[in-house]
Amino acid sequence: MKRKTTRAARTEPWHPYAWQAQSLLLAYPDEQFEQHLALAARVAATLPEPVARPLLRFMAHAGQTALADLAAAYVATFDHRKRCCLYLTYYAHGDTRKRGLGLLRLKQTYAADGWRLGDDELPDHLAVVLEFAATDPDTGVRLLTEHRAGVELLRLALNGDGSPWAHVLDSVSATLPALAGDDREAVMRLAAEGPPEEQVGLDPYASPVFLPDPVVGGPR
Repeated sequence: MKRKTTRAARTEPWHPYAWQAQSLLLAYPDEQFEQHLALAARVAATLPEPVARPLLRFMAHAGQTALADLAAAYVATFDHRKRCCLYLTYYAHGDTRKRGLGLLRLKQTYAADGWRLGDDELPDHLAVVLEFAATDPDTGVRLLTEHRAGVELLRLALNGDGSPWAHVLDSVSATLPALAGDDREAVMRLAAEGPPEEQVGLDPYASPVFLPDPVVGGPR
């Protein structure tokens, strides 16, 4: 039987700053987004080139796009397309009972570290996981590595769509261990089969609602 070997991912002093900047850029672009762009630009100047370059490319696009248009594109990308889902446990478990347990474990991990979520936040949203990783890099990199296949599938989907947020995922990927062995197989399986399906058992957390792909994305 093939045995999977898991190595502890190494973190660097700049990792928390990268994850915080990526978290800000993956959140819904609200009225504070311009401030987030300015902060992320200052952070990017301190990061290694493979991590900083894609962030700067995203920020160049975002800085030239009206906030309303960016918000509409965000909704069309992440709220209407399952394959561009920002909720990491969806890739591993789909809408099944196991996903509910995965969400609960994440919330318990955050609580054990003294970290509390807002009432409107799900613990597996990539922006939330990155924000947590910025506060506890050792635990955070473990969580991100556990969901490495989902992160990679999201990155590939966004790149395939030509989405500007693909640059942010390229930056996230550059902070994580390279795909190898079981991770590559998991990505291939997810790409071919999609997540498991079972529309029950997600209490106490609601599943994100996905709508059919629109012909033209409208504002939220």
